[in-house]
Parts: sequence; structure tokens; C-alpha cells
Amino acid sequence: MIRQLQREQFIRATPAQVWAFFATPANLNEMTPPSVRFQILGEPPGAMYAGQLIAYRISPLPGIWLRWLTEIRHVETEVSFVDEQRAGPYKFWYHEHRFVALNGGVMMTDRVTYDVGWGPFGWVAEKLWVGRQLRQIFDYRFRRVEEIFHGKK
Repeated sequence: MIRQLQREQFIRATPAQVWAFFATPANLNEMTPPSVRFQILGEPPGAMYAGQLIAYRISPLPGIWLRWLTEIRHVETEVSFVDEQRAGPYKFWYHEHRFVALNGGVMMTDRVTYDVGWGPFGWVAEKLWVGRQLRQIFDYRFRRVEEIFHGKK
């Protein structure tokens, strides 16, 4: 069953500053809760580009490691980019990042469209755990952006 999660956040910084941070895949480490144990595999990727593949692994539960491969599908500098799962824990994962310059900063919108898969088991997993975990990850990201760009803790 297709689900969607969307978050918006106003960032008091220039479009160039916001883009520089979010278009650097290595900064995913700073944006992911330590409890997920996010690790980029291989050399940390440089600047983002369309067609770039990023391999990493996560550990959503103690002792369980999942590999994940995403492709940067579309890039429009300082405006948007999309990462799409090529292999990983979801049946479908499509994550759009949009940046709109406004007076005094940038409105950032994250929209994740996903499908857990696994038939009825996936429906139960999404209801009991996956949806909640994704919301917690994006809550964490919101707080980290506040800290990084606004110095708020």
C-alpha cells in the first residue's frame, strides 16, 4: 500500500548555503538519528549529480542490518533533487526534496512516497512500526536542521 510522508521547514539561510548542505550526500550522517546506525558504504560520495548511486546500510533494530542502494534521479541545482531506492528494505521509495527561496531564507519540503511491501505483513508493520519510525527520523532531521542552521538545541 502506497504511503506518503511530507514535511516542510523554513531555513534562515541563503539558497546556496542550504543547497550546499543538502546536496552533499555525506551530510546524511548528520541528519539521521544515531539509533538508525546509518553508514555510507565505500568512499563518502562527493557532490550530488543525477545518476549517482549511494550505497549504505542501516540498522533499524539491534542486530539487524539492511543494505540500501539509492539513485539520485533528478537534480535541479538549488531547486530540487530526488532519490529513489534501487535495492533495499522497501518495495518502493521515492524521496523528493524541494527548496523554494523566500524572503529571508528557504522553504524546504521533503515528500517521501513509499510502499513497505510484504502484503498483509507489510500493512501491519507500517501501522505498528515503519510509519512511526519514519516520522521520528524526520522529526530528528527537523531538529538537526534547526541546530545546524539556526543554532537551536
